[in-house]
Amino acid sequence: MDTTSLSHSVRITRRHLQIALGLLWLLDGGLQLQPFMLGTGFARQVIAAGAAGQPDLVAVPVNWAANLIAAHPVAWDVPFATAQLLIGLGLLVPRTARLALAASIPWSLGVWFFGESLGGLASGHASLLTGAPGAALLYGVLALAAWPRLDASHEPPARWLPLAWAILWVGGAVFQALPGQNTGTAVAGAISGGPGWLGRLDASVAGWTTRHGTAVVVGLVVAGALIGLAALHSRSRGPAVVAGFVLALAIWVLAQDLGQLYTGQATDPNAAPLIALMAIAILGGRRARVGARMGATARRATRRSREARAHAFQDGH
Repeated sequence: MDTTSLSHSVRITRRHLQIALGLLWLLDGGLQLQPFMLGTGFARQVIAAGAAGQPDLVAVPVNWAANLIAAHPVAWDVPFATAQLLIGLGLLVPRTARLALAASIPWSLGVWFFGESLGGLASGHASLLTGAPGAALLYGVLALAAWPRLDASHEPPARWLPLAWAILWVGGAVFQALPGQNTGTAVAGAISGGPGWLGRLDASVAGWTTRHGTAVVVGLVVAGALIGLAALHSRSRGPAVVAGFVLALAIWVLAQDLGQLYTGQATDPNAAPLIALMAIAILGGRRARVGARMGATARRATRRSREARAHAFQDGH
């Protein structure tokens, strides 16, 4: 894949990123209104399940929240869904985008803690394959990257986004190398079975992974570290981010089973699509940044030309 042509053909601004986040929030709000979410299953099987294996600092408040929601699931779930739908709609409207971004950041952090149990990071048994560091945290990171400074229709995403990308992938490599994640059996276990063709594909890949466990784990660790570190340098950023984009999509299909959106129990599309969106923002942001510099240069040239004509007119009189 020609990463140079890709990064120069796609131009992503903060406004584009706001719209993408708005659509994702609308999806999440719709998922929160599924029949399963209106019963006790959401609290018992989704929220409380995330507390298993977590330290008390995380498990105790998460279990408290799960019990609270289970007592009155509809009374809690409908406001949850409404809040997410309002955030999504607010992001789609330019006039309310800033307010929606401001609301989405603390909401994301709250969901990350109580709904995702910090993405499992506190347990030490988390990996990019299983959704670490948590989709909700990535919503917050991307919201900060999309925060409008001047004119969101022209401003590229935040310059620090490649650093966040590096932390994400290098951190993922570190977690993948920890005990509990560093065997072929563990990786194969993360490749859960889906229905139909997806289940057959998962089973085939899981079997191959079990037979080549050491090579797979080493490959994941090295690939994650290289994808993260190479993004810190402008010359290698393009290939690294494209590689991360492709790997994120593969993880979404094989390990996250398309976010299990087909089950009726998913609360979001999982973390991999957010990683892919971050990749698009980094690649397209470079093009937008170049375009912004060219526009500023053109405006300065036009201003100098006008000033020169004005001086010439004054000198002629």
